Amino acid sequence: MKKKLLMTGGVILLIVAVLFIAFTSYIYTKQERIVFASSQLPFDYYFEFDQPYEEVNLTTEDNVNLNSIHFTVPNPKGVILYFHGNAGDLSRWGEVANYFTRFEYDVLVVDYRTYGKSTGVIDEQKMLEDTQLWYDYLLKNYKETDIVVYGRSIGTGFATYVASKNNPRKLILETPFYNLLDIAKQKFSIIPFLDKFLKIRLNSNSYITRVKSPVVIYHGKKDQIVPYNSGVKLAELLPKDQLTFYTLPEANHHNIVLFPLYNETIISSLGN
Repeated sequence: MKKKLLMTGGVILLIVAVLFIAFTSYIYTKQERIVFASSQLPFDYYFEFDQPYEEVNLTTEDNVNLNSIHFTVPNPKGVILYFHGNAGDLSRWGEVANYFTRFEYDVLVVDYRTYGKSTGVIDEQKMLEDTQLWYDYLLKNYKETDIVVYGRSIGTGFATYVASKNNPRKLILETPFYNLLDIAKQKFSIIPFLDKFLKIRLNSNSYITRVKSPVVIYHGKKDQIVPYNSGVKLAELLPKDQLTFYTLPEANHHNIVLFPLYNETIISSLGN
């Protein structure tokens, strides 16, 4: 009986080990697609929005097309360079401009490599470098003091990076993270050697120490995608006189824009 129990226990342990190896192998090989859940659009796809816009395509040094949409208003107070979250493309994210144009701001919403009509492959360093192309595009048409860099979720990593290389009016971060390793440790604590395992880092904690512009952060305490504590940890790297941090106690990862605190403060956050 004892021998049978030992054999059964051994089989169970073997099954658990095989499942664990299969799970970690899947996460390792698919992590780019997990982090960047892109969707693609045909190049002749026609965007339909209820406000004036221009489709902008920029070409990188390695011949990748970067697609973006530039929404404009008469006599803008400035322009927002918007880096969206990890899922979807401009057919969805272009709608975010409606919220900001009513405050009389132009908006440039961008699609990362592999998203929408943007081409290329997932490459963290190249995707970070791409952010400067969009920033330089705006510098041809706006004063730098009129540029607000805005990042949401995964986009906060790209927004923080480009802000660290330039001097925009403001850097606004919605649901930011310390870095992706910090998130992975909280989500996948059962996986050993995560620091060796994770290929994509987006080290916002490093970028933000080089940001000279005022920084505004919005984070919900009920965020189950990017834990609130990761945003707080990032904020702690900034001098207090450079930072404005808004905590939304009831907000989750997806609904910050629905809360009065966000709507009552966003105009001042965008301004000088």
